[in-house]
Amino acid sequence: MSTKEYLKQLGVRDLPPRTVPFDPGYDAPTVAAHLRQSSHLMAGLKLSMACWQIAREEETLHKIDACRENGVCPCVGGGPLEVAAKQGLLREYMELCSKLGIGRVEAGEGFIQNDLRPKEIVAMASDLGMELQFELGEKHSGAFTEADVSKLLQQGDEWLAAGASQVVIEAREDASGVGLFDEKGAFNGVLADRFMENFGVEFVVFEAPTKYSQFELIRHFGANVSLGNVRLEEVLRVEIYRRGLHSDAFQYEHLQPSLIVPTDVE
Repeated sequence: MSTKEYLKQLGVRDLPPRTVPFDPGYDAPTVAAHLRQSSHLMAGLKLSMACWQIAREEETLHKIDACRENGVCPCVGGGPLEVAAKQGLLREYMELCSKLGIGRVEAGEGFIQNDLRPKEIVAMASDLGMELQFELGEKHSGAFTEADVSKLLQQGDEWLAAGASQVVIEAREDASGVGLFDEKGAFNGVLADRFMENFGVEFVVFEAPTKYSQFELIRHFGANVSLGNVRLEEVLRVEIYRRGLHSDAFQYEHLQPSLIVPTDVE
């Protein structure tokens, strides 16, 4: 019996990939090894922050090639696009991403107000063969308020209408005092519901960089919620929680495997 056959008998659901892990600067062999192990669980792999811009380019290319070989979309985070736009090099940045083989770029206004034009930015990415997603929320302004969320919903609608593939809800690398998490790291499910209800499960990704944020989002929304900013070494832990195989998840009925009794057994 294979592990796949055993999981099917156990009643573990067969889920589409809903996790986008990030690479904050791992060496290329480590990234390639994780892709070989877990690529079937990944909806993309984000080369995070601007680390890839100062690493040796041939090593970055090895990572991108490994993504392609394993059927995973290589992505880049939104910070570098903000800087490029501020410096008047947005087109050059987009062309660089395309040349390197990036499949999805992220835009945002997390720390620089650039007055980005959604239709123009989406079209630029599309012309270069890339998708574009938009990150909602600032990096340094604290946890969301009701008023913040109302503005962000309008902003997200504008970017999706312009052709963005998804919106991403900011949580940085610690999920504390930012986005849906307060200064103590507590999750605000009421505000999270507003994003899910407005955009839908296929169009919103919640950054979840910590064990608590990952488990809370899956517990709250169920197994099909999309998560980003998950460290590579935490992908398998996140995925066993989704499938009710983690001890902390098995207590929730909506996450437990659904054992199917054969029809010939009374």
